Amino acid sequence: MGGVGEPGGGPAQLGAPLPTFRWEQIRPHNLPGDKWLVIERRVYDISRWAQRHPGGSRLIGHHGAEDATDAFHAFHQDLNFVRKFLQPLLIGELAPEEPSQDGPQNAQLIEDFRALRQAVEDMKLFEAKPTFFAFLLGHILAMELLAWLIVYLLGPGWVPSTLAALILAVSQAQSWCLQHDLGHTSIFRKSRWNHVAQQFVMGQLKGFSAHWWNFRHFQHHAKPNIFHKDPDVTVAPVFLLGESSVEYGKKKRRYLPYNHQHLYFFLIGPPLLTLVNFEVENLAYMLVCMQWTDLLWAASFYARFLLSYIPFYGVPGALFLFVAVRVLESHWFVWITQMNHIPKEIGHEKHRDWASSQLAATCNVEPSLFLDWFSGHLNFQIEHHLFPTMPRHNYRRVAPLVKALCAKHGLSYEVKPFLTALVDIIGSLKKSGNMWLEAYLHQ
Repeated sequence: MGGVGEPGGGPAQLGAPLPTFRWEQIRPHNLPGDKWLVIERRVYDISRWAQRHPGGSRLIGHHGAEDATDAFHAFHQDLNFVRKFLQPLLIGELAPEEPSQDGPQNAQLIEDFRALRQAVEDMKLFEAKPTFFAFLLGHILAMELLAWLIVYLLGPGWVPSTLAALILAVSQAQSWCLQHDLGHTSIFRKSRWNHVAQQFVMGQLKGFSAHWWNFRHFQHHAKPNIFHKDPDVTVAPVFLLGESSVEYGKKKRRYLPYNHQHLYFFLIGPPLLTLVNFEVENLAYMLVCMQWTDLLWAASFYARFLLSYIPFYGVPGALFLFVAVRVLESHWFVWITQMNHIPKEIGHEKHRDWASSQLAATCNVEPSLFLDWFSGHLNFQIEHHLFPTMPRHNYRRVAPLVKALCAKHGLSYEVKPFLTALVDIIGSLKKSGNMWLEAYLHQ
């Protein structure tokens, strides 16, 4: 074993003893352009390589100066393949007397969670059923065709048009779910196949960029409900969530009447997220990042949609149908995706272990065959966050094991009725708004 390393050392020489580092030496390396992280007790300098990270520099950078072992296992299918890319970045290892994790983390919980993951792998719960996902794609394509046939056979009246819009909205919602599975590489064994299929579903069936979605969504999984690391909760100054409510109140910031945000949420939240925010952000991402393949896929969606419906409605009518579908699917997206997160703890980085951080930010919703399908199995949000590459049809099987782990360590495994979960979104917004008002008036 080599001596204690000096910060700033270059890659370790092949065959040479590895320098050793203490956490106090690693902690300062969490700056832009200076990022170290620890995986399986080995120390890596990712400062320059982070820009080439397939998941984006922000995603890997969020784990700067931390033990990223469980995140590394959670996000990658073929660990041996990925380790080849890590080898040139290796600069040392933790000193023998140093704990594997920095800070007051529960070492027994971490050990038990890793044992659980190994048991899950042995049970082959990371293996997908091709027929399950083939059915999902098939019923999405069938709904797309059915909506067009309704207008073709019954004409562009209000009743068939409304029915077609509803069917298209369901199809779009289910496309979100399927591309989400593909983005997490939980269907095919080869990551490349998942990525190509995701580009088709996200681009041709939805008109969005797969790279844009992954850029946002992987950050959410890495640091759920953490300000400036999870894009889903970094929504100030439009909405204030969790700790940001008190911060804005103390600083006397009032861009909107936040004590009424639970009311204006209905006007600018569910109706407009995918229609306005996602469309603009998605297009900007493709242009700025020069994702020309994604742009072509998205263009193919709009070409197909408009060519399919302009003959019945004309250009204005086809655009109105598109807007109606986006607004309907936006309601689904907001309520389904946020019922598991918004009511939970939202704040700044706490540097928890993987299992604790995911459990603090997620809850489940009582399962049923309908809700499993309707939500894309996102009612099993706890299991999904702990094991993001697991095929969703296996969440029910792993749930009892996760619940037992939580019971052993006194962690909250929260399961809510569906309607309660929806109401809790509004309750959380109202609570945060009142916290802002109290801090604003009395600070």
